[in-house]
Amino acid sequence: MLVKSIVLVGPMGVGKSTIGRLLASALQRDFYDTDKLIEDRAGADISWIFDIEGEEGFRVRESNTLAELCMQDDLVIATGGGIIMREENRKLLNKYGHVVYLTASVNQLVRRTDKDKKRPLLQVDDPKQKIIELLELRDPLYREVADFIIETDGKTPKQVAETLVEEA
Repeated sequence: MLVKSIVLVGPMGVGKSTIGRLLASALQRDFYDTDKLIEDRAGADISWIFDIEGEEGFRVRESNTLAELCMQDDLVIATGGGIIMREENRKLLNKYGHVVYLTASVNQLVRRTDKDKKRPLLQVDDPKQKIIELLELRDPLYREVADFIIETDGKTPKQVAETLVEEA
């Protein structure tokens, strides 16, 4: 019997990777982080890929990685914040995954990403404004693919993972 993979989507800094690892451990499933897979395969971090190939080059790598993971089942997958920007990715998520949209307030996202220099889209003069712009653009798309939405503000990653275990 095919068991759909659980796919975590949401903005950068919401905790997809941390929560995904905890969830995978609790459900005894394999865990994959699309960003980590891309970095491992490229032998370089995402910032370098953005510098050399641009955002479009990174998005191609991201789509290929998602397509590959969707051919497997029973996984927990943490995705990059922009994965939902491509229609082909949204179709894959809807078809192959049980999609969980993790949300957080702008202030929480700013706090969580404040010192992180590995997020190319936030290397701007006003990271908070960039987060607001990205959320305005992406929130409807996250909601479009989501089977379940969970607010992470005021919750530890462990609490969020436990909520998701109950839903699984």
